[in-house]
Amino acid sequence: MSGEELKYVQEAFDTNWIAPVGPHITQFENALSKYIGVDHCAALSSGTAAIHLALIVLGVQQNDEVVCQSFTFSGSCNPILYEKAKPVFVDSEADTWNMDPKLLKACILDRIEKTGRKPKAIIIVHLYGMPAKMDEIMSISREFQIPVIEDAAEALGSEYKGRKAGSLGDIGILSFNGNKIITTSGGGVLLSNNEEWIKKTRFLATQAREPAAHYEHKEIGYNYRLSNVCAAIGLGQLSVLTDRALRRREINSYYQEKLGGLEWVSFPKEPLGFFSNRWLTTILVQNSQGGQITPETIRLALEKENIESRPLWKPMHLQPVFSNWPFYQSGISEMLFKKGLCIPSGTSLNYVQLERITAAIRAQGT
Repeated sequence: MSGEELKYVQEAFDTNWIAPVGPHITQFENALSKYIGVDHCAALSSGTAAIHLALIVLGVQQNDEVVCQSFTFSGSCNPILYEKAKPVFVDSEADTWNMDPKLLKACILDRIEKTGRKPKAIIIVHLYGMPAKMDEIMSISREFQIPVIEDAAEALGSEYKGRKAGSLGDIGILSFNGNKIITTSGGGVLLSNNEEWIKKTRFLATQAREPAAHYEHKEIGYNYRLSNVCAAIGLGQLSVLTDRALRRREINSYYQEKLGGLEWVSFPKEPLGFFSNRWLTTILVQNSQGGQITPETIRLALEKENIESRPLWKPMHLQPVFSNWPFYQSGISEMLFKKGLCIPSGTSLNYVQLERITAAIRAQGT
């Protein structure tokens, strides 16, 4: 917490706006719209809820195919199954670790040939805060007239060629889960320049209640709106968003300075025109000393020092629940999962702690 949150939360309590309605929700939506650079925003209970409603407003129905990045968290693709649609997974490219545009085009052409229909939507993810190659992806989207859902849950504060992550697709998604760069405890938003999509999102998120004195429902709705109290927390968090992103980048730079000289450690680079919030610092570990140094040996060594680290995301096509769906592969995501490790990246880390972490990693080579 930044210290600003209590002021807004106190306002919510003083004015008795506690439920999923109230002035702080509107303020939060307006502030985010202005920051991201889109016309409209709907505050929701989670980023996953936002993806779910994005699929619905785009007309995704049972048996439709939705193309999704394989190298991501399951929240990106679970909503496809909520609508009884069919996920089609596409592998990553080596530069940003995000969806490979060439494979995306090959996938679309192959799905059209195999099924006689083009996919209904594309879900692209800005992984670990690094923007995807959006010019290429949006060009393919326009060529085939398939809308893009931009999952920027990990990328708030990141930019692509001067534009904020979340403003680059047809619909943008953000998350304010507790592990994100700013948090409302839980929560997310759906962003778009299409006002009708936002109106539909708000309608569905409030149980699809029709404008009548009694409770009238003609469609299935969801309890997906953000509470006014959580929005109040978000307003306080927004005041430190820029500082948080810069601090994450400082932490990433520190790791690169201290570990970049090791022949068995490498870091993902930031392509020209890309600005990553470096939500998580990630490393790739090349097997060294006869295979004695691996991501797992480093993880266990850190664990002995009470330092948490984790493997990179296990690709969705390797997950048992998604293993039977089509997958267009390059081998990149499996390589990243095999060689990658996420190391501590929290904004509150100080340099004593960072040195302790880097020393524990360096010690693996001695």
